[in-house]
This record gives sequence, structure tokens and C-alpha cells, in this order.
Amino acid sequence: MVQLTFASNNIATYIHLTFISLITVCLCFFWCFIVVVFRIFFTSPHLQENARYVLFVYMLVNDTFFLLSGFTVMVGAIYLLYIPVPVCYILNAVSFLTFRVTPTTLAAMALEKYIAICHPLRHKDLCTTQRANVAFTLICTAHIIPNAADLGLMAASFRTTFNISIICRKENLFVNPLQNVLRSLSFSLCYVLVAIIILFTYIKITMVAHRVSSQSSCASKARRTILLHTFQLLLCTMSLLSTFTDALPVSQAMFLPGFNFLVFSCVPRFLSPVIYGIRDKYLRGLIKKSLTRHLKN
Repeated sequence: MVQLTFASNNIATYIHLTFISLITVCLCFFWCFIVVVFRIFFTSPHLQENARYVLFVYMLVNDTFFLLSGFTVMVGAIYLLYIPVPVCYILNAVSFLTFRVTPTTLAAMALEKYIAICHPLRHKDLCTTQRANVAFTLICTAHIIPNAADLGLMAASFRTTFNISIICRKENLFVNPLQNVLRSLSFSLCYVLVAIIILFTYIKITMVAHRVSSQSSCASKARRTILLHTFQLLLCTMSLLSTFTDALPVSQAMFLPGFNFLVFSCVPRFLSPVIYGIRDKYLRGLIKKSLTRHLKN
């Protein structure tokens, strides 16, 4: 029995190290890409004056905060580290907030694309950088409200909770049943709204694609946009699947933090910026020039 327990612990350690190493490598590549995009964005006036690229950069910043907070929480959960409740709550609150901001920002980008394709004459007036800044500010403000309500419920239930240290898992922060209800409603409303917006853009862009079918380039661009938004919606939905794996038996819970974070949180955010960044012809050209210049130096 002792040998079996020792072997089981060794296997668990190897699995944990594998997940952490794989995630760390992926994070390094992701942040290298972000550094390149940021450098290009802040040195290109054309990008800074385009609402689409402004929202794209906001999404990258948001995903950076999400991955940093989520990675910290994951490591703490894997190694059963006791963290003061205020620190744990801040990490989870940042992760919870940024988790919902990403799909909402994608919906805003879908609306921008819809206006560009369906209302090209009004695109310049409707989609300005100022409105993109206001839109992202409103998105963050709307998602902060559930966090503030959650903090109020937690503080009202157990005022002494903030004086202790716990294993930093979101389940350990639920001291009031209403907290779980609030988070579920917040997630549901967020993803229903995103789904409605993206489906609306699908229908409208499809109609435009059929009307301009004689112009192959326009129709092809519209269809590629539809496929892109479909894939983005799938990636956003994947993030919710971790809820089902959280219901697995406790005996298997030691493997879940790394698996959930890598598959359901990291993969969508690793692919999403690459798709939006690399797919764009103008930005792809700037990235190639930047990398070529860097390799020559």
C-alpha cells in the first residue's frame, strides 16, 4: 500500500509538472506575440486610428490579466497553497472579470465587422476609436457590477472570513448560496447576449454575401468572416465546459486545475488573438516586417 501510494504521488507530481511546463511554454509564446503586436500598434498611426485594432489590443491586454491571475490560482490549487482570503479573492475576481470581458469584446468586434460589411458608408462615422474606447469601458463597467455584488454578499455573510488563509479555489470563496446564483446568472446573461449578437451578424452578413455573390471577393470575405465568428463562438463556449469537469469526484480533483486551465481557458485565448491578428492582411504584413527586421538585427 505504501509503495502504491508513493507511485501514485509520483505520477501526480509528473502530471502536474507536465501541465505547468506546457502552460508556461504556451504563455511565453503568447506573450511574445503580444509584445510584437503592441510594438506594431504603438508605432503605426493607422492601427491606432482603427476601432477594430483598438478593440483587438484591448482584448490582448484583458487576456494577459486573465492568464496571469488564472495561472497563479491554478498553481496554488495544484500545490494546495494557503493564501490569505483577500489575495485569493482579488485573483479570482480578476480572473472572473476578464473571463467574461473577452467574449463580450469579441461581440463588439463582430458588430464592427457587421457595420463594415453591411453599412460601409457609415462605418467611418460609427466605428471611431473614441467609440471603441467607450465601448470597452462600458463592457468592463458592466462586468464589474457582479463582482461588487459578490464581494458584498461574501462580506455580509462572514466578516471574519477575510482574516484567514485558504486553498485558493473559487469553491472556497462561496460562503453564501447567492454567490453561486449570481455568478451563474452573470455567465448566462453574458454568453446569451454574445450569442445573440454574433448570430445577428451571421444572418446579416450572409444576406449581404448572397446579394453580392457576383463579386467573388466580397462574398468570399463575408463568408470567411462568418466562419471566423462561428469558430470564436465555439471557443467562448468551450470555456464553460470546465463547469462539468468540476463536478467529477474529489479523488480526481488533483488533475483538474491544470487540465481545466489549459484546455478550457488557455486554448481559446491562445488561438483567438492569433486568428484575429494573423488573418488580417495588413497586420500580418506588419508582423512579417517586424519579425524580418528583428531577425536581420
